[in-house]
Amino acid sequence: MTFKKNNICLGVALATITVAGALVSPHALAASSAERTAQAANRKAEMLEAQLQAMQDEIAALKAQVNNVTPATAVDSQKVQELDAWMTSVKSEPVKAKTKDNMVFFRGGYAHFDNVRGGTLDPTDNPVWGGSNRNGQLVGPITDNDAWYFGAGFDFSLDDNLWGLMDDTEVLAELGVNYTELATIQVNGLSPVILNGTGLEALALNSQTATVNMATVSAAPKIKFLKNSAFRPWLIPVGFELNVISPPSDAITVLTPGMVFGAGADYKIWKNLYIGADVRYHYAPGDVDGVRVSNLNAGGYVGIGF
Repeated sequence: MTFKKNNICLGVALATITVAGALVSPHALAASSAERTAQAANRKAEMLEAQLQAMQDEIAALKAQVNNVTPATAVDSQKVQELDAWMTSVKSEPVKAKTKDNMVFFRGGYAHFDNVRGGTLDPTDNPVWGGSNRNGQLVGPITDNDAWYFGAGFDFSLDDNLWGLMDDTEVLAELGVNYTELATIQVNGLSPVILNGTGLEALALNSQTATVNMATVSAAPKIKFLKNSAFRPWLIPVGFELNVISPPSDAITVLTPGMVFGAGADYKIWKNLYIGADVRYHYAPGDVDGVRVSNLNAGGYVGIGF
C-alpha cells in the first residue's frame, strides 16, 4: 500500500511540474523575444546616431573649407577686376611711337669771340736785350674774332617728366667735347729780329708758326620737351666746362674753367636718325693771364638715338 501511495504522489508531482512548465514557458519565450527586439532597436539607434554624427562632422568640415576658400576667391576676383580695368585703360590710351631716349651727336658751325685774341710776347724786344718795349713785343696779333668749331657728345636720359613737375618733359645729362679754331696760322713766339751780341741769334731766327685754337670739355643738364614727338626743342640752363687754350698765355697757363648756356631743337627724320640746330654761349669769368675765351657759337648737328 505504501508503495502505491508513493507512486501516486510521484505521479501527482510530475503532473504538477508538467502543468507548471506548460504555464511558464510561453511567458519565458515572450520575455526572451522582447529582449532581442529591444537589443536590435538599440543597435539600430546606435548605428543611426553614428551616421548622424558622421554627417555632422562632414558638414562642419565643409563649412570650414568654405570659410577658408571664400576670402581667397574674393581676392582673386578683385585682382581679375583690377586687371580688366587696367587693360581697358591701356587700350583706350592713344598709341605712342617708341623712341630712343639716349643720343650720340656730332656738331659743327660758327663761333664768335667777345674779345680779340692776342699772340705772344717776344722777350728779346726788351731793354735788357737792347729793345725798347719793357713788356716785350707782341708778335702775331689776331684781330679777327670769328672762328669755326666742331665736336661731339652724348645725351643720357635721366627722367621722363621733369621729376614729376611737367609731363612729357625729359631730363638728360649731356657730355661733350669741342674744338674751336680761332685764326689761321700766326707767327710763333719770337720776332725775326736778329740781335747782335745777345746770344739769341738762333732764337731770333725762329720762324715757326702756331694755330690759335681751343679745346672744350663740358657737362651740363639738358631739359628736352615734347617727349615722343618728332620735333623736340630743348635748353641747357647752365653747365660746367673746361677750356684749354693754345698757344698758352705768356704765363704758360693753358686751362680755364667756364660755364655754358644753350638752346636748340632736333627733328627725327628717319627711324633713330635726327638733325638739329643749337646756339650756345660759353662764358669764362676773368681771363687766362690776359687771354679771354668767352664766345658764342651756333651751328647744326646730326644725332643717332640709342
